[in-house]
Amino acid sequence: MSRVNFDQLLEAGVHFGHLKRKWNPAMAPYIFMERNGIHIIDLYKTVAKVDEAAEVIKNLARSGKKILFVATKKQAKQIVADKATSVGMPYVIERWPGGMLTNFPTIRKAIKKMTTIDKMTKDGTFDNLSKREKLQITRQRAKLEKMLGSIIDLTRLPSALFVVDVMKEHIAVREANRLGIPVFGMVDTNSDPTNIDFVIPANDDATKSVEVILGAVCEAINEGLQERKAEKTDTDATDESAPRRERKTKATAKKGRTKREDDEAMNAAVIGKVAKGIELDEE
Repeated sequence: MSRVNFDQLLEAGVHFGHLKRKWNPAMAPYIFMERNGIHIIDLYKTVAKVDEAAEVIKNLARSGKKILFVATKKQAKQIVADKATSVGMPYVIERWPGGMLTNFPTIRKAIKKMTTIDKMTKDGTFDNLSKREKLQITRQRAKLEKMLGSIIDLTRLPSALFVVDVMKEHIAVREANRLGIPVFGMVDTNSDPTNIDFVIPANDDATKSVEVILGAVCEAINEGLQERKAEKTDTDATDESAPRRERKTKATAKKGRTKREDDEAMNAAVIGKVAKGIELDEE
């Protein structure tokens, strides 16, 4: 069963592309027709591509991998923040920090600086600073929080990128390509799909369009996380039951040995009595 249907996409305006004069010829396979100077996206292909991308993303989530969401355009910011937070995935909605992927250790140092400031606040070191120093550190913390607060839990490079408007986020796409990180992207008719591993042809300007596509993707991630949780529970239950069975086997063996020893002792006693009776009879 498809995660999105034709009518859903049509209602959300996913089919509206850009003006014909702004199109990218590489998007020709995903364009249905041209009407009033505007290209119309083939929604049947969008449905198929959403399902394909969602299945791959679901498997990534089930494996415990992180998908980094990227959308710095105004229409998509809040939607991406809400959807990504709901499934516990990192996201970037402010300016893309150049070298975030290709120079990841430096980004981690900046995040570490943020946690150090938090630690200073908790242990009382912050209170011993001068008013000027406090102001500088507070401003630095706020700046870091704005830029990197949403990726504070990203301790290693993400396993995939999900990009809204691949033309605007071309730096992020380029960095991911360079490192071999797969890119999922909402690609409009004015964008180049060549460097995108999983193309989702869709209107990337309309809020409703972004919301319906992200909704399907995040639903797939949630399913993957639930399956991972269920598998982990089953594994833990199996691990706990194994020692119990082992203990039970040992107890049974011990019980068996005890019974055998009792039988041997009883037989020895009977033989002893019989032998004693024979001796008395001989006397």
